Amino acid sequence: MAVSNSFSPRATPAEAVAAFRAMRRKTYILVGIVIAVIAYLAYAWVAFDVSGLIARAHPERAALVASDAIAHKVHVTKSLRRNEISVAVEGERTAAYDEPPEWVTMAPDDAVTVDLGEGYRARIEGQTLTFVAPDYGTATVRVTEGGIQTDLPPGERPEWLRATDVKFDARPDLDRRIQVSRAKIEIHRYFFGWENFFFPFDSELTQYSAGEIFELIVSGERLKEGRSNISHVFETFWSNPDWQHGQVFVALLETLLMAVLGTLTAVFAGLPLAFLAASNFTPSGILRFCVRRLFDFLRGIDYLIWSLIFIRSFGLGPLTGALAIGFTDTGTLGKLFSEALENIDDRQVEGVASTGASKVQLYRFGVIPQILPVFLSQGLYYLESNTRSATVIGALGAGGIGLLLVETLRTSRDWENTLYIIILTVILVMIMDNLSGWLRRRLIEGKTQ
Repeated sequence: MAVSNSFSPRATPAEAVAAFRAMRRKTYILVGIVIAVIAYLAYAWVAFDVSGLIARAHPERAALVASDAIAHKVHVTKSLRRNEISVAVEGERTAAYDEPPEWVTMAPDDAVTVDLGEGYRARIEGQTLTFVAPDYGTATVRVTEGGIQTDLPPGERPEWLRATDVKFDARPDLDRRIQVSRAKIEIHRYFFGWENFFFPFDSELTQYSAGEIFELIVSGERLKEGRSNISHVFETFWSNPDWQHGQVFVALLETLLMAVLGTLTAVFAGLPLAFLAASNFTPSGILRFCVRRLFDFLRGIDYLIWSLIFIRSFGLGPLTGALAIGFTDTGTLGKLFSEALENIDDRQVEGVASTGASKVQLYRFGVIPQILPVFLSQGLYYLESNTRSATVIGALGAGGIGLLLVETLRTSRDWENTLYIIILTVILVMIMDNLSGWLRRRLIEGKTQ
């Protein structure tokens, strides 16, 4: 029995040299790409002054914003001009305590002592503040006609304390802060959670726990004559002036309306135009060229620019956002649909045509079934994406949740409201993501899971 041995012949010197040169050329190209990327990053670092941005960064401010977003503070304030002392949540006049909380002690001589917890204490007496900080000592701050006089413990001043002749500011941690100016003395104590989220500060419902509210709804005596407790509880929650739950809900609906109307406009306008842009359906080269350039024009202008144009033309409102989304996505979806039409299987179209089908039936049974998966999947994807885009457009003035978000950011104070709106926006996008995924599986794949 003969056994055959197979082996690869040795490469000739010329082939070896050619292979070496090819490998060396690829190495040079790879090294050149790496050098180009490094050079670009170095240029971007200098052009955008990244070093300066890092030097000017204030991470402590980010910590303060994060703290304000998940906590609320109670202000103990003494107005030196009116000689009045108030205790209020977030410093709001509508959220002032008639009886101060247990950690605030009011003395008969108009002095007030504030227990800030963990050994921190502050006392206001006349125009003098005494602040006791553990592991540091006692600081005394006096407001005089010549300015603010500060007596600090001996030794190095901590980083969390700033004292000048016009202002005293001490924040040893994120839970407490003291500020003194010529006009007032303020003591802030922070508490975790969102204050008065469900009911306003002055509502009688704030004195009830969650279980007691449930009992009131189910079997309690009516709090308002002629109105059920469930209606009263819902109305109080819905019209909460601090959190504006009703306005936020309407704004979310406006955002969703902009996304749905804009996407539907783009889908139903882009599909017929796609037939005019497809080479296998429109023999006229001039017509195809014009339609394709129309697509380029529509998608070449960002939806933010379209929204600014429509705001000047139609004013503020959800219609402006819907038109901006519709114009931009008509160009994008029209191009995608036309490419899908050019890639259909001609044999299926010819099979339908051989049955003597009309032009409408040819499109209905020979073309539409082939592009329907692309039509639905792209439309649903853009519906999900446009929910997020509608928020950005709303921030420019088109309305919706984006406009409310910008309004809370402008105050630079209500960061908890900002976080609340951001969370609701993310939840809305997640819902649209899951809904579009379910519809995609149900309509295209025929699955219900």
